[in-house]
Amino acid sequence: MSSFSEEQEALVVKSWGSMKKDAGEWGLKFFLKIFEIAPSAKKMFSFLKDSNVPLDQNPKLKIHAKSVLVMTCEAAVQLRKAGKVVVRDSTLKKIGATHFKYGVADEHFEVTKYALLETINEASPEMWSVEMKNAWGEAYDQLVSAIKTEMK
Repeated sequence: MSSFSEEQEALVVKSWGSMKKDAGEWGLKFFLKIFEIAPSAKKMFSFLKDSNVPLDQNPKLKIHAKSVLVMTCEAAVQLRKAGKVVVRDSTLKKIGATHFKYGVADEHFEVTKYALLETINEASPEMWSVEMKNAWGEAYDQLVSAIKTEMK
């Protein structure tokens, strides 16, 4: 487990602080970016399969997108303090099992990382820097590593 510095933590906390109040909106933008990059990813979400509702208006997608963004950001914020990803074990096991069931592969995590970084950049352009990108990238990589450990 690589170390997450105090500076990285500060960047993550600061940018998440600016996004938090609109987490639902940013979560939806995050997922719309994923589907823009990889349209086939929509098939991995059971609640989107038979839906005729436009993605940006789908209430189930909005709820899911917000919960994923909040969990990712909250895990990132706690990374340095805890020294590891902090998500309840039961939640992590469930996430791992679900990702395994739907065949989530490395390239899916890469697309998601790119979409996450783009969304954070869009949400806080005045704060965005190479250091911030690297801090979020590190936090995301550690969360993915914890999820992959449970993918069985």
